[in-house]
Amino acid sequence: MDFDLTEDQTVLRNSLRRLIAREYPLERRKMPRGSPHGSSPKFWRRLAEQGVFGLGVLGPGDPMEIMLVMEELGRGLVLEPFMSTVVTGGGLIRDYGTVAQRAQLLPRIAAGDCRAALAHHEAGARYVLDHVGTTARRGKGWYALTGSKAAVLEAPLADLLIVSARDESAGGLSLFLVEPKMKGLTVMGYGTQDGRSAADLTLEGVRVPTSARLGSAGFALTALEKAVDRAMAASCAEAVGIMEALNEATLTHLNTRCRPAEQRMTEMFLMTIQAKSMSWLAAARCRDTDRAERHRVLSAAKAFVGKAARLVGQQALLLHRLIGMSGDAMVNRYCKRLSIINTTCADVDQHRGAFSALLRDQVL
Repeated sequence: MDFDLTEDQTVLRNSLRRLIAREYPLERRKMPRGSPHGSSPKFWRRLAEQGVFGLGVLGPGDPMEIMLVMEELGRGLVLEPFMSTVVTGGGLIRDYGTVAQRAQLLPRIAAGDCRAALAHHEAGARYVLDHVGTTARRGKGWYALTGSKAAVLEAPLADLLIVSARDESAGGLSLFLVEPKMKGLTVMGYGTQDGRSAADLTLEGVRVPTSARLGSAGFALTALEKAVDRAMAASCAEAVGIMEALNEATLTHLNTRCRPAEQRMTEMFLMTIQAKSMSWLAAARCRDTDRAERHRVLSAAKAFVGKAARLVGQQALLLHRLIGMSGDAMVNRYCKRLSIINTTCADVDQHRGAFSALLRDQVL
């Protein structure tokens, strides 16, 4: 695959890389990890000033530009909630929000003044998107939301939650914009393995106005599928950025020229290049209108990138035997992040099975 970038894409990548190197260096990464929610408000503001958030919400959200941003955030091990706010939350508002919702929320997201999180996953769902027990009971001018959500990524940081619920009046899933401090909503936050944050939500008759519904009543499943597919492509790009950083770190610290080490490094580089190719394919196809073909390509990409990430991470840890086992070593942090990415938007086994099933259906 041709990895050449356009002039604008090169400027985007280089400017973001310089910003991360200057404002988010290794010695300062310990501060966000030690903060209550694993985030740096100052650096979040700097990303907004760079115009990074506007790429995903004020325009069509070019998947290739989003991919480049995610690669650099992965390479820099940036903990900020870009994917939940811009790729998933902002993308849903951009594509399905009313004129009033878009006018009110998208400029705030672009300016870094509003962070969003998608509250959809529930206990026992096992990556099945329409497994939703939370209900939305409609009244005159309002909805009452009742249920629970599990492992909502970046929820403790969010200024706005996008909650999925089974709309009793419409007979399908609907999405609702919910502010975290609304009466009846409990947010139980906690840290994740990679230094980020998540939360379990409990909704006890949380009442929102009808105008808070996002998109058409009862037809949110299609919107959720598209949002998850975009997030899947973005997570592949982040993993590629991390693998490239691991390769560079391993070369820097590897002082031996022994053949076994060279062979391992060669395998790491080859797997990273193949993963990058699959990531670019996922970015190019994550908005295909053909649902089955889109899912087939994305499942293949996610499965292969996950396999490559596991191999590169394991080999990097092995080659960093002395420095990699330290809790403060960057290689260890990179590998922790890769392990979380591999379970985001379903794991390798799930996507391998999905790809096989879709391929079998095509043949039959």
